[in-house]
Amino acid sequence: MNNNDRLLTVAEAAERLGTGVRFIRRLISERRIRYVKLGKHVRISESVLAAYVEERTVEPVRSRRHLGLAA
Repeated sequence: MNNNDRLLTVAEAAERLGTGVRFIRRLISERRIRYVKLGKHVRISESVLAAYVEERTVEPVRSRRHLGLAA
């Protein structure tokens, strides 16, 4: 987590990922994502959210056509 990060609410994190709030709450409850607990409030830093997306980004497989193996 970077000190300059903005802390996002669960709703803001869901909006950034294009998911529902329930998905973010499940990530939190299963401790699959780092979060900050401020009393009863939960926040997720922007860098943690970006790292979560980066870790789960799947690179494309080069097609056979690009490898010169096209039939």
